[in-house]
Amino acid sequence: MRLRPPTRRRRWVRLDNASNIFLAARSDVDTKVFRMGAELDHEVDPVLLQEALDATFERFPLYHAVLRRGVFWYYLQDSDLRPVVEPETEHSCAPIYQADRRTLLFRVVHHRRRVSLEVFHALSDGTGALWFLSALLEDYCRRRCGGGEAAVDERSEPEVHELTTDSFAQHFRRRSRQERAVHEEEFSREAESAVLRLEEEEPEIAEPPEAEPAPEPAPPAPGRVLHLRGTRTPDHRTRLLELTMPAAPVIAFAKAEGTAMSMYLTAMFFEAIRRTGALEEAPAGTRTLAASVPVNLRQFFPSASARNFFATITVSHTYGRGGDGLGEVARDLQEAFGAEATPDALEDKLRRLIRVERSPLARIVPRPLKDLLLGLANRANNRSLTVAISNLGRVTLPEAAAPHVGRMFFHVSAARPQFCAISHAGLLTISFTSPYVETAHVREFARILAEAGIEVSLAAPRTTEAELAEVGR
Repeated sequence: MRLRPPTRRRRWVRLDNASNIFLAARSDVDTKVFRMGAELDHEVDPVLLQEALDATFERFPLYHAVLRRGVFWYYLQDSDLRPVVEPETEHSCAPIYQADRRTLLFRVVHHRRRVSLEVFHALSDGTGALWFLSALLEDYCRRRCGGGEAAVDERSEPEVHELTTDSFAQHFRRRSRQERAVHEEEFSREAESAVLRLEEEEPEIAEPPEAEPAPEPAPPAPGRVLHLRGTRTPDHRTRLLELTMPAAPVIAFAKAEGTAMSMYLTAMFFEAIRRTGALEEAPAGTRTLAASVPVNLRQFFPSASARNFFATITVSHTYGRGGDGLGEVARDLQEAFGAEATPDALEDKLRRLIRVERSPLARIVPRPLKDLLLGLANRANNRSLTVAISNLGRVTLPEAAAPHVGRMFFHVSAARPQFCAISHAGLLTISFTSPYVETAHVREFARILAEAGIEVSLAAPRTTEAELAEVGR
């Protein structure tokens, strides 16, 4: 990293509601780092990529921040550090935040035709990081293919993502729904032309029929939740496998079942786990699979902030108590998810969380004790989950970058097996990550796709000791 000359008084802001848990829950196994990137149609030019990163960095003051520790809370503070593009040498999702060092909370690396952005989750969520990556790819491709820096400067005034905006406080702290409605009407006029719109393959939440009320939340599934176990990777690196396939047939299968693609893929994941025999090998009464699904709150509550702004919903299915076919499970998950992913339900949930966070007692609890309590709460929550999933949907890159980018990829460090999905240029990439070396569930997932007539390709970085030993041969 390079230093930039100091130009103004340091700005700082407390971590938002969604970010505090990442500090308490991070570990050597789960670094709370995620990666997204793109495969170009040419070998990366590191010099031009550095120039593009310098320009993009100026548009994202949020990404100038370092993480600092106070007596009662963590906070982000503006810094003089500058990012340096580096060739990829470490394993994916290696630690970024180090408590004893002042470092930027992201990195940009390249390998052959790949450009990758890695982010510590306390800084930004997937949508905010995608805005940064899209801007970086646009600037890089303009410099390489569109006439150089002059062509970059001819763009309209770019949006600047500031450090201070906290959408959780903006929407859910001490504001009535009526006040929020007025604010959203004013905000939408300003944000309509500014916010980068991500085009989804289909709406994540299906609207209920006008004549019928939204369905009531499904009762908790009976039975104990299955927890997947395995052999830890030798040096805590995340086990990663990428499946790439045409997006269209998967979308068609999901639509045929009347579900969003996220819920259809989750049902496929459940079916893959079931096929491994994990349910039969589990303790008696363990028949439930449960998944944590993030929801981008920007689709309900207008926000142009690149900081974290998401909530999570848990969906589950208990096998042996009804229809267990892939389509039936997908519809069951869709119904449960749709009932929880509404503006009113999400607002009520987040207001409760913020009231706890802002309570007088919580304010006077020292930060180390807060970390301990949040860590315990996170472990308790993990006991109710089998897997975690995340789907960024179909990405539409800026016009200057889109023709030069093929498939895109997205994955996270993992405390448990999980998958992330993203699509671009008609290609869907599903990245499976796990702290364990076993991959039987991924093999079964690929078989489900093959049985449906979908052609799948696999990429798998070396992870086990035997695989790593082959590098030196």
